[in-house]
Amino acid sequence: MADAPRYWYADGEQTVAVLQALRRFRRSDEEMRRRMSADMDMNVTDLQALQVVIAAERTESPATPRMLASRLRISTASTTKLLDRLTASGHLVRSPHPRDRRSLVVRATAHAHAEVRERLGHMHERMGEIAAAVPEHCRPAVADFLLAMAEELDRTGTVAPLTPSPRPPAPDAGAAGS
Repeated sequence: MADAPRYWYADGEQTVAVLQALRRFRRSDEEMRRRMSADMDMNVTDLQALQVVIAAERTESPATPRMLASRLRISTASTTKLLDRLTASGHLVRSPHPRDRRSLVVRATAHAHAEVRERLGHMHERMGEIAAAVPEHCRPAVADFLLAMAEELDRTGTVAPLTPSPRPPAPDAGAAGS
């Protein structure tokens, strides 16, 4: 660990090791999502939309275009194009909302569920095994750490603009000729 880079905002070998592990996990997660979306012939936002819809189905709360736009932080026009792509590819279906005639409900098709299970099932099993390997008494601390990091990342992002550094004083024109 002696060769590990130091962070300007953290010190202590164990603290730096935790931050490096978290950074490595985030990079691996992002790369896995890129590979998965490429393998499924869709962009990362389309894959995220599919995940949001499937998660909504598990909680029995209907996914709507408005909810997708909000969760994905995209415009309603982009959401319509996304839904058109995922409907055309056979991953999603749109149907009238049962209680709001002005809205639609979006559901994943059996094909989408099968494809996600086929591509992610083994990885999800391994992730469960890895989580189960964390000593039981440590799990609450690990969960608290990850949730606190997630909350900080959700909270942070709007930062005051950087203040330009003061300009060095202009050389004295009279001193140059002396």
